[in-house]
Amino acid sequence: MNKMPAWADAVLVPLASILLAAAISAIIILIIGEDPPEAARLMVTGALGSTYGWGYTLYYATNFLFTGLAFAVASHAGLFNIGSEGQAVFGGIGVALACLAFPWPHWVAALPAAILLAAVFGAFWAFIPGWLQARRGSHIVITTIMFNFIAAAILNYLLVNVLRPEGSMDPATEKFPPGTHLPTLHDLLAPLGIGFSRAAPANISLPIAVAACVLVWLLIYRTRLGYEIRAFGQSETASRYAGINPIKIIVIAMMISGALSGCMAINNVMGEAERLVLNATEGAGFIGIAVALMGRNHPAGVFLAAILFGFLYQGGAELALWTTIPRELIVVIQALVILLTGALDNMVRIPLGHLFALFRGGGRA
Repeated sequence: MNKMPAWADAVLVPLASILLAAAISAIIILIIGEDPPEAARLMVTGALGSTYGWGYTLYYATNFLFTGLAFAVASHAGLFNIGSEGQAVFGGIGVALACLAFPWPHWVAALPAAILLAAVFGAFWAFIPGWLQARRGSHIVITTIMFNFIAAAILNYLLVNVLRPEGSMDPATEKFPPGTHLPTLHDLLAPLGIGFSRAAPANISLPIAVAACVLVWLLIYRTRLGYEIRAFGQSETASRYAGINPIKIIVIAMMISGALSGCMAINNVMGEAERLVLNATEGAGFIGIAVALMGRNHPAGVFLAAILFGFLYQGGAELALWTTIPRELIVVIQALVILLTGALDNMVRIPLGHLFALFRGGGRA
């Protein structure tokens, strides 16, 4: 296969995949009987044309940042963590316990406690599959997807029998105390003289997610542990020969991955809903897989891919509101992006590699 420059592999291949997915989606929209350019305009204006749209786009992107980073860390260790959904559910339980356990005077005091418990609960739910893989050889894909269902069942039990307020018929916790309510982007930007929609749910979790990107980059590329994780992911046999403990790497990588997934609950449970409800994750754990694949498991790429999928979520909602195009079409677009960046990656990569070979050879293949 013809080699491409690193920048082309990181930028051109995902961009070509996105354009190809958009072209196929346009054909589907045309078959439905709608106008593709008008649909694209509605998506762009709905997701990016106002601070309200941007608020929802960034809110969704924050969820995808946490779960995308979670998958990326595990992937660097050669582990396919498909359990971010369940780990985020457990993170939500940790956030709810932190917020309801104490009459917090201010969110500044409540936020560190919520982050700590979200990370601990998420890490715990990832530790068990990690330990089973390291010690018993249980396949991480099977165990993590099973643990998603177990986490959903535990959440259902807790919300119906333990955490539900007396007399309430809604399977959800009570509203978190006012001292735990996180500032929105409107609250954060208003002192700077920047106007932002009050109704948008994006909150202080966004800069926390960006900080997580930086920390993951430092961990993976600037620490000994990160080097060991990457070495183990590249070759388990060679890493064993070099003295790297595979049990330690598998368990630690999964726990870091689970902690990142759990921290997603800061955004959707503590920041937006301000209580724990059923299906709080809304599939963000699975979208994180696509985000990490598109971002090539690099924190900077994950950030950009999370913004893209946030745009698709919010733009798709606007599309379903103003046209006859069903909301499920966005799921189709997401599936096309995943298919082209994952299973059919070489369908884009090989032709681009041939093009670069032609240019390098002065027009000769």
